[in-house]
Amino acid sequence: MTKQKPIVVTIGGGTGSFVALSGLKYYDIDLNAIVAMTDSGGSTGKLRDQLGVLPPGDLRQALIALSEASEIWRKLFTYRFETGDLKGHNFGNIFLSAIEKITDSNQEAIDRAADVLQTCGRVIPITFDNCTLCAKYEDGTVFEGEANIDEETKSGVRIEKLYLKPSADINLEAKRVLERANSIVLGPGDLYTSILPNLIVSGVPDIFHYAKAKKILVVNLMTKVGQTEGFKVSDFINEIEKYLGEGSINYAVVNSQKPSKQLIKIYKDVDKADIVEDDLGGTYRRAKIIRADLLSDSAFEKSPSDVLKRSLIRHDPDKLAKVIHRLVTS
Repeated sequence: MTKQKPIVVTIGGGTGSFVALSGLKYYDIDLNAIVAMTDSGGSTGKLRDQLGVLPPGDLRQALIALSEASEIWRKLFTYRFETGDLKGHNFGNIFLSAIEKITDSNQEAIDRAADVLQTCGRVIPITFDNCTLCAKYEDGTVFEGEANIDEETKSGVRIEKLYLKPSADINLEAKRVLERANSIVLGPGDLYTSILPNLIVSGVPDIFHYAKAKKILVVNLMTKVGQTEGFKVSDFINEIEKYLGEGSINYAVVNSQKPSKQLIKIYKDVDKADIVEDDLGGTYRRAKIIRADLLSDSAFEKSPSDVLKRSLIRHDPDKLAKVIHRLVTS
């Protein structure tokens, strides 16, 4: 009798999910990527506003991460126009938007792109509802739109509450795969604009409450001004469980290797950010703390036409996947 592959579900969006999926796809697991649907910046925001399509950016990154197609296809889906009327737009975003308009189906557009890219796992939107991400800060200020929250630099003021306007219901396929999962991996990625937007979708906290899956949080490497400024490892767990309920996380994966002094200085000087301090022992609440060298040896370089801020210090896909796989199969 053939042994069933463990069902692993990642939850997030953007470059964080890309890193996790890029490493995990080489393991013998049933891999599924659930992606946030609140992106409103850059090329994605323009296509969403002008065409009324599902935000394609995070979906595209997850599809590329899982792709086993020839290099030309992966390059094509990551190609960003640098001149002309299409400057700043990503070909993959336009491709996904065009298929959605032709088929009039969000999921079919994703599935057709998955066929082209020969993905080794599934990409599933957390919701099909059109909604806006909103953040209320401790000083009473409210920002609407993921791009506005992501680019806001309210130094010294924490986000008190994150919510969707209007509220959104979980996509039934996302619900089904979460209920069947053996392991659920949260992150890495921006806490308030990539991870939590999935968790505040109606129905998700309930699934985390009764699902038997191992819940694994990958803690970010660096803080982010206006969002996780001054956060320690315990703060990331606290904030996740604020929305999911205390004791929702079984494992917290924490980097143990420091970036170079040069990169740390760049973060402090330019973004006013710092390393996430590891302030915990072996366990915290119900979460077991797993420490390992997860740092990528090279800094990320972005296209000159890409106007959005991108992380320079990142997790190494292979190092991270090795740790996650060990937890998944233990």
